[in-house]
Amino acid sequence: MSVFGVIVTTRGFFPGWLAEEARELISNKLTQMGHEFVMVDKDSMPYGAVQSYEHGKICADLFKKNSERIEGIIVILPNFGDEIGVVTAIHEAGLNVPVLVQACDDDLHLLDVEHRRDAFCGKLSVCNNLKQYGIKYTLTKLHTCKIESDEFTDDINRFEKLCKTVNNLRKARILAVGTRPGAFQTVRYSEKLLQINGISVLVEDIGNLISDAENFDDKDRLEETIAEISSYANIPKDAATEKVEKLARFQIALENSLNLHDADCAAVQCWNVLQNQFGCASCLAMSMMGEKGIPHACEMDVPGALTMYALSSAAGEPAGYLDWNNNYGDDRNTCINFHCSNYPASFMGCKPAVGVLDILGTQLGYENCFGSCVGKVKPGPMTFCKIATDDVNGTIRAYVGEGEFVDKPLDTFGGPAVCSVPNLQDLMHVICEQGYEHHVSMVRGHVADIVEEALSKYLGWEVYRHC
Repeated sequence: MSVFGVIVTTRGFFPGWLAEEARELISNKLTQMGHEFVMVDKDSMPYGAVQSYEHGKICADLFKKNSERIEGIIVILPNFGDEIGVVTAIHEAGLNVPVLVQACDDDLHLLDVEHRRDAFCGKLSVCNNLKQYGIKYTLTKLHTCKIESDEFTDDINRFEKLCKTVNNLRKARILAVGTRPGAFQTVRYSEKLLQINGISVLVEDIGNLISDAENFDDKDRLEETIAEISSYANIPKDAATEKVEKLARFQIALENSLNLHDADCAAVQCWNVLQNQFGCASCLAMSMMGEKGIPHACEMDVPGALTMYALSSAAGEPAGYLDWNNNYGDDRNTCINFHCSNYPASFMGCKPAVGVLDILGTQLGYENCFGSCVGKVKPGPMTFCKIATDDVNGTIRAYVGEGEFVDKPLDTFGGPAVCSVPNLQDLMHVICEQGYEHHVSMVRGHVADIVEEALSKYLGWEVYRHC
């Protein structure tokens, strides 16, 4: 459910009843879709429709009073509309939220003076004025459509996800747990570039979490968390009780820190301090937090956590974090993406098994590496993305595209995903040429259009759209 500001506009020499009808149609539609809306009272101006500068001011005042609630603005043109009234309402309200512009279809058999709309033309005029004022806006898929149409329903559904993505990123709070692994300079980033974009990084020493985990003494919550883990993942029958308890203790410490910092997502120093000092992997806790709606990136990749948050906001599904890892034989548009892993269960598409960090265990000791989420990612459409800070040029940039998780044979360990990506070799060249990390976030579903528009149009970042 979202809350939208709604502007129905009309122009004096067009039929006013069209605006009255539009008010009723959009009110019913948003209510039926489960949304709330803020709109000027019907009696506050003729037909309850904005058609002058003065009306725009009235609408702006109403929007300002509801600024904490409104997530996006929907402009409805039942006829040509009044561009000055519309742009005044949005500009004076100063909400800085996404704007969707809709215009109604004319009936080919009702183009007489009493029925004609000319919204087809009026939309051009409104958009021209929005552009002049520097107001960012989104278009419906069709230039004009009926308010009651399925096409406009799809537009609103997409717009809701766009609003959530933009608004979430503009005020994101990322918990950075620990420091980056010394061997991974690839995950360096600029906190200052994030902060100037409204994104805050909160730091927590991983030693504090280890201490909290060791000293936690609420037996009831500990038992509840162990039961939660047992329900979430398949634990090997021969797993030692104390190993499972360590996973529960770390999860509680991590969740407490997330709540303390009011974090939206997190990046964790997942090796090697935790294994050496506490004796478990962080993967399962990160997976379960991701399933609860708080994405977690590996290896203290803070922009990676932000990427996961963007994808999960756009898709309404938990995102996973992977490496671009291996070629798939001679198929140059297919590759293997991999992590130990910390994928949320719904991202994986199955109930994960709890295993060990197979690769790190060779150095850190398998007895210290219990807690990874093991399983092959199930087939389905996916979107991939990576956000990075470009410190040299003082910008934030990203790439985004779509592909498929595919069901192809693979004999390996951990959390593999066989991925089909059109023109994969071109994508790898872009990643290498532009110096992106080897990490990538993926989410189920195709939402690249939403992510691209959110990052480029509304946040002003440089985005490469792969296709």
